[in-house]
Amino acid sequence: MANQYPGPPPEQPPGQPGQNPYATPPAGGPADAGGYGYPQGGRPGDPGYGYPQAGSQPPPGFPPPTAPPPGAGFQAGPQTGGMALSLGDIAVSGDTIMTPAGPMPLKGAIWTATDMSRTEEKIPTHAVVLAIVFFLFCLLGLLFLLMKERVTTGFVQITVNSGGRHHSTMVPVQSREQVMYVLNQVNYARSLSV
Repeated sequence: MANQYPGPPPEQPPGQPGQNPYATPPAGGPADAGGYGYPQGGRPGDPGYGYPQAGSQPPPGFPPPTAPPPGAGFQAGPQTGGMALSLGDIAVSGDTIMTPAGPMPLKGAIWTATDMSRTEEKIPTHAVVLAIVFFLFCLLGLLFLLMKERVTTGFVQITVNSGGRHHSTMVPVQSREQVMYVLNQVNYARSLSV
């Protein structure tokens, strides 16, 4: 282990292979114009990777970028206050409906709600166990079989159309009260859209 660190051998002149790669290059400039740390142009200040520099020309075959004319499409206005309501991934804030499909105007929006849930009525397991246990003692244990429970599963589908855009979402529900809550929220959103 005579020499652990790279460096020029004592008998070799500077600038030859085997020279210390960490030494300062002559004239204080970058060591290699296309080397590590200096993309494309190679010198600080030259255009490199990333966004085009100011005043640069677009590549051949592409038109220069232009700003859209005023009034083209829906422009979200200033937001007043916070979020009015949220239905799944649809949010109403100010005069704008925010969806993953993009912003939509609230005025004139068409809201649709479809109840896709179902409610089942069944005898719970604990009622069956109690009926069997108390049947042995008296026949009144059969009254436990009259116990019923309602289980709601499914979704409420909410669709909004406005400003030439359309978005639909599914809100999961576990009870009839949740279904009524979501339907009341959609009715409130309809009242805001008038």
